[in-house]
Amino acid sequence: MPALLEARAITKRFPGVTALREVSFDLRPGEIHALCGENGAGKSTLIKLLSGLHPHGSYEGELLLDGHSVQFRSIADAQRHGIAVIYQELALIPELSIAENLFLGCEPLRGLLIDWEKLYTEARTVLARVGLDLSSETPVGQLGVGQQQLVEIAKALGKQTRILILDEPTAALAEREVEILLTLLRELQARGIACIYISHKLDEVFAVADRITVLRDGATISTHSTAATSKSGVIRDMVGREIKDLFPRAASRVGDVLLQVDHLSVAASPNRPARLHDISFTVRAGEVLGIGGLMGAGRTELLMHIFGAWGLRLGGQVMIGSRSLRDATPVEALAAGLALVSEDRKRYGLVLDRDIGFNLSLSSLLRLRRGLLVDEEAEVRANQGFFSSLRVKAPSLETVVGTLSGGNQQKVVIGKALMTGPRVVFLDEPTRGIDVGAKLEVYELVNRLTAEGKAVVLVSSELPELMGMSDRILMLHEGGLGGEFSRTEATPERLLAAALGRRLSAA
Repeated sequence: MPALLEARAITKRFPGVTALREVSFDLRPGEIHALCGENGAGKSTLIKLLSGLHPHGSYEGELLLDGHSVQFRSIADAQRHGIAVIYQELALIPELSIAENLFLGCEPLRGLLIDWEKLYTEARTVLARVGLDLSSETPVGQLGVGQQQLVEIAKALGKQTRILILDEPTAALAEREVEILLTLLRELQARGIACIYISHKLDEVFAVADRITVLRDGATISTHSTAATSKSGVIRDMVGREIKDLFPRAASRVGDVLLQVDHLSVAASPNRPARLHDISFTVRAGEVLGIGGLMGAGRTELLMHIFGAWGLRLGGQVMIGSRSLRDATPVEALAAGLALVSEDRKRYGLVLDRDIGFNLSLSSLLRLRRGLLVDEEAEVRANQGFFSSLRVKAPSLETVVGTLSGGNQQKVVIGKALMTGPRVVFLDEPTRGIDVGAKLEVYELVNRLTAEGKAVVLVSSELPELMGMSDRILMLHEGGLGGEFSRTEATPERLLAAALGRRLSAA
């Protein structure tokens, strides 16, 4: 079958870096073709080139559409040829309605004015194509992430898209929303729309893709039909070595209780009902406590409150060792030996326009003082130590964090937390949006922390990760405890039942 879109021998250079080396890739009509690789492998550079963000003339090689050479000079140029990209960070305006977002910049006019009746009518037609039964007058800011993702796809389809490129589309979606999205992609495929699907989640890739291409270090490593390869084979191509155990949890010696939470109830703000209610648990030195639950169950709110960054406590107590954290601030939590790696690294974890060194030491400046000033030599030594031990892939500490891949940004966030010298480490979705190799490094780090006698609380939306890396698991349900399970008791069925507020028997 002839290719619909083809990249031939593409080389793309940035100052000091060759991002793509002789990369070849093709997409067939009506095909879902997955693009896999570690962070920094060149996936994002390739799709930016295919979508006109990196224009013709900024790279070597050739692009072909329907067998004919094409030269995209801009994103609009690629869109005119039927190519649209849905990025992980959605490009919607929350204050505008769904209809206004769908037709932003190309609104139907009646004379010099917008034809609002036609706008809303056409918007309803477009929304029906993606199965969204919503009023087109609804502000986008009122929608959940999954619905916003479908609005983005509807927006692309409204432009007569032939090729849809999706970059980590399920990174922030709940399991049910992922199923809806994958079903929609199959429906689009049946209508003849071809998709390039980028994801680190191999279960999704194997569920939806016809073929898989792997990039590593800017080069094409392999292209296989999904039926002719395996997850282990794709992982081997991605990281360049065989990986036998995806969840290498090492047993550690369990010691004293380092974190104790008793009957904790928390509201989002004054005069609001409890968002978290009557939660109790402990975590010991050398232990990983996993926390799961459906989206909205209160996992992130629980960690953020204990850290002093969210909510108003209505009742209950939190102890770090023998120290009580009552109405604590993040500064007091850090001083007590608690560190948080937040779920949203770009919003809460990093200053994206500053360098790695600035970010690494940001939470530890009080520990690095000499008198009233920061000891710059000590700061550089500490930064260099974590930069090296976490194997951050960057030229130096002076590299701007916003230019790093997602996996390396996550390493910087983790390094910033560990530099504070914590006894208890909160990891909220620490592997979201990072590749298999980077995930393994996070898991190995968890083992290192517990071997050093630290306590780790791991929040994850992925049940295999939760089961593979936790010694005990708490499942939250609507802000309360749905169940607690030892490693041997935890099964996907029991964990999901607890997340839904039900209890399965052990038999």
